[in-house]
Amino acid sequence: MNAPFAPTRAQVRLADLADPGEVARLEGYVAAHPQATPFHRPAWFVATARATGNRAFALVQERHGEIVAFLPLSAIHSPIFGNMLASSGFAIGGGLLADDGAEPAEVLRAAEELALRLSCPTIELRGGALPDAGQGWVLKSESHCNFARPLAADDEAELLTVPRKQRAEVRKSLANDLTVEIGTSERDRAAHYAVFAESYRNLGTPVFPRGLLDAVVDAFGEDADILTVRHEGRPLASVITVYHRGAAMPYWGGGTREARRLRANDRMYFELMLHARRRGCTAFDFGRSKTGSGAYHFKRNWGFEPEALTYASWTAPGARAREADPASAKLSLQIALWQKLPLGIANRLGPLIARGIG
Repeated sequence: MNAPFAPTRAQVRLADLADPGEVARLEGYVAAHPQATPFHRPAWFVATARATGNRAFALVQERHGEIVAFLPLSAIHSPIFGNMLASSGFAIGGGLLADDGAEPAEVLRAAEELALRLSCPTIELRGGALPDAGQGWVLKSESHCNFARPLAADDEAELLTVPRKQRAEVRKSLANDLTVEIGTSERDRAAHYAVFAESYRNLGTPVFPRGLLDAVVDAFGEDADILTVRHEGRPLASVITVYHRGAAMPYWGGGTREARRLRANDRMYFELMLHARRRGCTAFDFGRSKTGSGAYHFKRNWGFEPEALTYASWTAPGARAREADPASAKLSLQIALWQKLPLGIANRLGPLIARGIG
């Protein structure tokens, strides 16, 4: 009598991110997976880790030589906020991608073991296939929402999709003496970073190193660009956008204090919607915002409906949970102090701190 067939157990291993063939294989898996985001791409998590001095890892689960699950990870080390593995680092999405027949629990167990080896007592999964709560894992679904909707058929229809009050602000911005530039040249990057750094200081947030932003623009190539709104040659508002599966995803944006008076931010996002459609996009993904925040209400004013996001976090036995929530009492005081720093000092100190926020 023949022995009963025993299915081959899926194996979990660390991918070799120094091997171009392995990286290309991961890019192909992400391109084909229906739940993948741009933050799953090695173009994102490898580039951001390299630019911030952190380390990138990728866990893959294979059966019969084929990838059936994939978890990108960034090892973030910070003397201020503590150490963690993030999927994905410096992103609003990521998490575990798993096919039918995968064993997600085995991948997560390997992630826990990796975190302990790297002295990272915390893991954050930003979307993807999530574990059940328990055994160190906590699910959180009330803290952030995402905002996305289809793009309209033409420029006028796009304007009419904006609710009346916000539409009036957009019309005023169109009447102002503002110019729009789109590209990825040094002029575009320098203008963006100047605006972005001032905006972050005004929000009380340490600014990311410019190398991080440049690394993403370089890695994404034609799938990223920078849109800048100027007044009399001065940049007032600017945003880096990545493009993924027909969706425009504005990611790192900001405006100066003068931008509000001239409504440059309103012009920026409306022009980006028009630009996205012209380059073939069918959807506009405004990204996530903290529930109830100013950015949350700003996006609702544009006619976008919030969709609650669920994240998962793991804390090693006996360790304290990582504290990087800007709404906490401890960090709110630090934010208030940061807002008072001279811009030059904030721009020098910010990147040293922000590379550890993740």
